[in-house]
Amino acid sequence: MDALERGALADVVVLPGTTREVAEIVRVCGETRTPIVPRGGGTGFTGGAVPVRGGVVLSLERMHRILEIDEASLVAVVQPNVITGDLQDAVERVGLFYPPDPSSLRRSAIGGNVAECAGGPRAFKYGVTRHYVLGTEAVLPTGEVIRTGGRVVKNVVGYDLTQLLVGSEGTLAILTEITLRLIPKPPHAATLRATFSTIRHAVDAAARIIKARVVPASLELIDRDSLEAVAGHVGIRLAPAETGALLLIEVDGLAEQVAAEADRVELACRAAGAEELLRATTEAERQDLWRVRREISPSLLRIASRKINHDIVVPKGRIPELFDLVAALKVRFKMPIPAFGHVGDGNIHVNVMYDGGDAAAKRRSEAALDDLFRQILAFGGVITGEHGIGLAKKPWWPLAASASVRELHRTIKKALDPRGILNPGKFLG
Repeated sequence: MDALERGALADVVVLPGTTREVAEIVRVCGETRTPIVPRGGGTGFTGGAVPVRGGVVLSLERMHRILEIDEASLVAVVQPNVITGDLQDAVERVGLFYPPDPSSLRRSAIGGNVAECAGGPRAFKYGVTRHYVLGTEAVLPTGEVIRTGGRVVKNVVGYDLTQLLVGSEGTLAILTEITLRLIPKPPHAATLRATFSTIRHAVDAAARIIKARVVPASLELIDRDSLEAVAGHVGIRLAPAETGALLLIEVDGLAEQVAAEADRVELACRAAGAEELLRATTEAERQDLWRVRREISPSLLRIASRKINHDIVVPKGRIPELFDLVAALKVRFKMPIPAFGHVGDGNIHVNVMYDGGDAAAKRRSEAALDDLFRQILAFGGVITGEHGIGLAKKPWWPLAASASVRELHRTIKKALDPRGILNPGKFLG
């Protein structure tokens, strides 16, 4: 299982330790037409790393080494089960920076981040995993080992097969080595927290920050329901009781730039009606401000036993309409729907909550999701920004992509996986 808590049992689990062993396992599965599902940290939200009809689960947990940090070329070469936070720690010790920061970075693995094209709070300024993958070593469903890309930033030699594999959800190849782009670590950062009476005020502040020509490293919005859940979970309030929405903002760069941008952020928040503004002056204070964001996911299970976390994305100008939609869905379907996320890039995590033993509530949750996804698409948005489609969003795949686009996906899948053995039963069917 993963965070979705769906899927079937595997017939067998294998734990290869080398690319050669992966290739041999895949070759045998191809010859016998045995389904094979690659698995890393198992922290996904869409069921992408679980089998749906038995077969082999290929766990990459033994392939967990950082093979090289090349300071001169600004690259890191890693095996797929390197934990994201461990890589960040290792490169920062030598003054470098790997920006992608999914909330599960202390548990999720680089291979899974690449398979789902994970994002995180820093995506607004620095981009998502896709922007840092330079090359791969991959095992095709035939058992053949290939290398794509390399150590260079510029590369237009043929089709970009590296980027084809990023976000492919384990349906096209199994990654056994990944070459990642690094950048110099920003020397300074400032973290601010602003509280507001309403979501509208917080969204207005985010818009004002961008209009002030500040591009924050992080720009996170947390709604009242999420704040209340965190307060109940940790036993203390991490924001004033009357808070309707909270913004966490972080700016980074050179010291003079950071100070000036932090001042502009404060002015923008005050102009939007901020009720309280805090600026961290020490690393301990910074961690205290970020604690509320880190505690959200476990806290939400205090509201109900089931959490369906969907990472929808809308154009930034339609974020207020998204929160209006969430408010309407709460009333219509009589269920809590906390929402929080990356307001800087329009990627909001909408969490439909219900008790697992309540069949009627489960049906209402499915109807609420259908309304949510249809309206998100009408807004010009997309149904997933960083979690992938997997099993969870498979029913809405035909709405999200045209018939011709879906057929092109199937053509690519058939070309690389003619026997259909790799991660079958997911969004491609």
